[in-house]
Amino acid sequence: MKLYIWSFRNEGAFHEAVTNRMADDLVRLMQPRFIRLTADFNVRGGIFTTVVAEHRRPGWTPAPAVELAAPVG
Repeated sequence: MKLYIWSFRNEGAFHEAVTNRMADDLVRLMQPRFIRLTADFNVRGGIFTTVVAEHRRPGWTPAPAVELAAPVG
């Protein structure tokens, strides 16, 4: 995975394009029902970018959220 991520290091592409390409590769390999990829880019000069890409298989719906009761004390 480390070498795969490093393969994008010297590629002239927008952060969004790289994140979408990584997400597409993961979806193709794993065929998940749902995947969320969060990419944090830290470049020189103190500028950083966070990009989130999601994939949902058609017809997939998430399980209902479970709410935990607050402890009584």
